Amino acid sequence: MGNEANTNGPLQKAGATAAGRRHVWVFVIGAACGVALAALVMVVGHVHRALRGHETLSLAGAHTEETFSFVANGPMERVAPLFGAEKERVWAPGWNPQFVYPAPAADVSGMVFTTAHYHSRAAWVNTAFDMKNGRIQYVYVIPDALVTVIDLKLTAQGDKTQVEVTYARTALSAEADAHVRHMAEGDAKSGPEWEKQVDGYLGTVGSR
Repeated sequence: MGNEANTNGPLQKAGATAAGRRHVWVFVIGAACGVALAALVMVVGHVHRALRGHETLSLAGAHTEETFSFVANGPMERVAPLFGAEKERVWAPGWNPQFVYPAPAADVSGMVFTTAHYHSRAAWVNTAFDMKNGRIQYVYVIPDALVTVIDLKLTAQGDKTQVEVTYARTALSAEADAHVRHMAEGDAKSGPEWEKQVDGYLGTVGSR
């Protein structure tokens, strides 16, 4: 979300050809998502077994955690929905999630989608979506590269909302260590950008 890289990308023939291509596209996205989520399951299982003493933990990739916070100029009921993957399109330039679940796209607990990430695709799953209490969390995986957990905590402050965001990133290979550390540097500096974009949208909506 926010500072994650994305790209987009002709013509479709009518009738059965168009339908066939849509089916192929759905299959490709589903396969990419399945591979990435399978990778996450394998990593979690490996760590779990290691912690139980069944094997030696061999994963020693770089791990970073960066937290930033800002105050959004809007009440909780207006601000919290902006951090749904679909709703985020209205304020985050370049954010273009491709939904796998649900279809059509909607911000719901457990939503699954993919995004472009440089030359790879990341598979995302929402693991917390509590609008009332201001708790939102996403996990995304780039197979053989990294796992990222994005945790958002929102606190009502009258007609404003404090937003705290934590990025926890773990490399899945030594080759990804430098990339994870580079991303962490950007994470630490993301607060002002998020604040400007969110408040810019809220100001535009409020003036209508």
